[in-house]
Amino acid sequence: MRVHAAFTPAEEGSARVGIVVDVIRASSSIAVALAAGYERVLCCREIEEAHALRAELGEDAVVGGEREGVVVPGFDVGASPREFAAGARATTLILSTTNGTAAILTAAARCETVLVGSLLNLQATAAAARAAGGDVAIFCAGFKGAFALDDAYCAGRLVQELGGEATDAAIAAELVARSFPTALAGLNARTYGPPGLEADIEYCAQENLLTTVPRFSRMLATAAEIVA
Repeated sequence: MRVHAAFTPAEEGSARVGIVVDVIRASSSIAVALAAGYERVLCCREIEEAHALRAELGEDAVVGGEREGVVVPGFDVGASPREFAAGARATTLILSTTNGTAAILTAAARCETVLVGSLLNLQATAAAARAAGGDVAIFCAGFKGAFALDDAYCAGRLVQELGGEATDAAIAAELVARSFPTALAGLNARTYGPPGLEADIEYCAQENLLTTVPRFSRMLATAAEIVA
């Protein structure tokens, strides 16, 4: 098994298995939402697409997300994993975020199997990727197209869990992970985003809290359906 890490969405990369990482907060929140009772998460690139889906699905869906860490006006919920942990408010969660949902859509176009990974489901994600068989590419959502240290840290932790033959980029991600004494230190090293996310960051830094592994199921128009 060959393991590669792509640090930004623009970086070319494909493999049989893709793992999308947006550890603060989309990939963490998706895992929590599915574990808490949502049957599916519909990931949208654009805010307008999310609003349209919400109008189409009606009472059976809630729409959530953020732009640059701030809740989108008119959305039912934000993108906090702590909010989703309180329990499902509908069957479907429609989600649109600054970086993570777009990264999922990109991976879905490149890989046969797409998983959504975080520290919360670290070991379970690695086990699912190994079980799927074939090479693995870890896609970091980054921040607005640029490198994000927190996603690189989480990618490095996944490289450690996966084993296999690491590319230079995967080795670099693992070196990033080894540079920090704790997961919280690794996530707090990031330099982007607004203040006020401290409690969410602490939540996202928890390791192996969940066995839920979100995975891409199908495209529904322009949205990627993610199920457990």
